[in-house]
Amino acid sequence: MQLPLQGKIALILGIANDQSIAYGVARALKAQGAELAITYQTDRTRDFIAPLLDELQPGVLLKCNVQEEGSLEAVFDAIRAKWGKLDIAVHSIAFAPKDDLHGRVVDSSAAGFALAMDVSCHSFVRMAKLAEPLMKDGGTLLTMSYYGSEKVVPNYGVMGPVKAALEATVRYLSTELGPQGIRVHAVSPGPLLTRAASGIREFDSLLAQATAQAPMRQLVDIDDVGAAAAFLCSDGAKRLTGSTFYVDGGMNIVA
Repeated sequence: MQLPLQGKIALILGIANDQSIAYGVARALKAQGAELAITYQTDRTRDFIAPLLDELQPGVLLKCNVQEEGSLEAVFDAIRAKWGKLDIAVHSIAFAPKDDLHGRVVDSSAAGFALAMDVSCHSFVRMAKLAEPLMKDGGTLLTMSYYGSEKVVPNYGVMGPVKAALEATVRYLSTELGPQGIRVHAVSPGPLLTRAASGIREFDSLLAQATAQAPMRQLVDIDDVGAAAAFLCSDGAKRLTGSTFYVDGGMNIVA
């Protein structure tokens, strides 16, 4: 019996360790039959993900820092040389300088705001542009958002406006790339403990609040996010695009 993503090529940007959302997504796509291309940001990150490589067995493994000119392009050159096509690209990257993340949005610096927007949002646009010519038979682009994009979440700071921009970008890209059969989604998980989340002040309180208020009274984990991502990349979602897809135990519906 053929697996749902058998023969599909998937690029995963953003695995930092075994707690990363991107790892949960990569694991789910691999289990569904996809071949993986994986990037890591630094040599230290490479050390953290080394124990995961036997399981994921990436056909392409490259360093990629989206702030460095030519770094993302080199990844797509390697995918083109290895497979000549791409079916899935997952963007799980976000960054904001600590002062801008922890401070008030009204006090955010122009440089910090611009950097957060470039790394967390515009790099998704650049990824989509590079993916488009390789998605000859259509494909799926995914990025990771959060509920702080539409409601004020304490201590989320400048990332709220940035994630709002990311979700708007998803809608525009889905419209522009839809005629080529390329679907675009933002996946919006509930709060879960990752390296990126550890930079948010009082994150433990956010976890406790989510557990108490979400209709299912449970936190999600990276495997929940991976399962949702695998569905969005499958033929079962072939008529879906442009959505913000919540994986949060229903937290997004609670006032």
